[in-house]
Amino acid sequence: MNRLHGIQYLRAFAALGVVVFHAAERTGGHFAVGAAGVDVFFVISGFIMWVLSQRKPTTPARFLRDRLERIAPVYWIATGVMVAGALAGLFPNMKLTLGHVFGSLFFVPHRSPSNGEIWPVLVQGWTLNYEMFFYAVFAGCLLLPSRMRLAALASIFIVLAGFGLIWTSSNPVFATYTDPIILEFLIGAFIGKLWLEGRIPRPATGAGLIVVSLLGFAFVGATYIGFGPLSFGPLAAALLIGVLAMEKGGALRHIRPITYLGDSSYSIYLWHTMAISVVAKLAPMLSIPAAPAMVLAVVAGVAVGVGAYEMLEKPIGAAFKGFRSSDQTRWPLPRSSGASSGGA
Repeated sequence: MNRLHGIQYLRAFAALGVVVFHAAERTGGHFAVGAAGVDVFFVISGFIMWVLSQRKPTTPARFLRDRLERIAPVYWIATGVMVAGALAGLFPNMKLTLGHVFGSLFFVPHRSPSNGEIWPVLVQGWTLNYEMFFYAVFAGCLLLPSRMRLAALASIFIVLAGFGLIWTSSNPVFATYTDPIILEFLIGAFIGKLWLEGRIPRPATGAGLIVVSLLGFAFVGATYIGFGPLSFGPLAAALLIGVLAMEKGGALRHIRPITYLGDSSYSIYLWHTMAISVVAKLAPMLSIPAAPAMVLAVVAGVAVGVGAYEMLEKPIGAAFKGFRSSDQTRWPLPRSSGASSGGA
């Protein structure tokens, strides 16, 4: 399967939505619906993992290794920067404990000693706790025959979400892994199945789904009615199906700058809040009005993320790729039929 540019476009706009959300929050603006970028990311993640696992069979151990190599190193560096800044007194409101730091590094949900929220040291890393949990469950499902995997994944996530709807708990692990937001990964996996079976609608229907999705996001963002994963998940699913339909029908052009932002979306997501915090502190000192300060914060957040992508994420990824290539040269692996999907 050729690279899906539409997936990269969605990743770019999801990351920008989160950046604008945080920039507005810190500069006195309002763009709460930008937080739904996370929901779009989760649906995309479920889609990509399903398509990759079906197109390029792998073992659970190799799947987890690949995911850790992709996610962990840059996140650990960003977390290390936050810890160093806190120890240096740059973040006076941040309290650190060993349990919280180690929980952050190893993707274990933990309540922040600063405010009691279930947040890691790098706040936006809360989404990675969900991602890594999804990867762990998905890896377990890879032990099953292919025809049983999606049913097993669905059973596990639906049961967990059901527990979350029935019982409430202050335990951060229980509260995290029974949140209905986990169903968004499952939705993405089902869309991946539809894609591989060729059951994606025509471009005209896809365009309609995109319009409905965007109007839905706008409505929820303006009214707060249904604000959360039970609304954002289906809207993100409609958006993804719509984009896939447009791409399948050849209705999407390749726009390199947006593709590049999609490529760098993970680094933008991880690093943008640091730049936004700097702008938010400088703006009042320099008498910068709220609207220009928000724009400046967005630009700074994206710029820092792109810089991190070029200086950290790409070199680290290349290093792991080189290591895997040399390892496979020493220990030849069986060849696997099928192509891989881009955008993972």
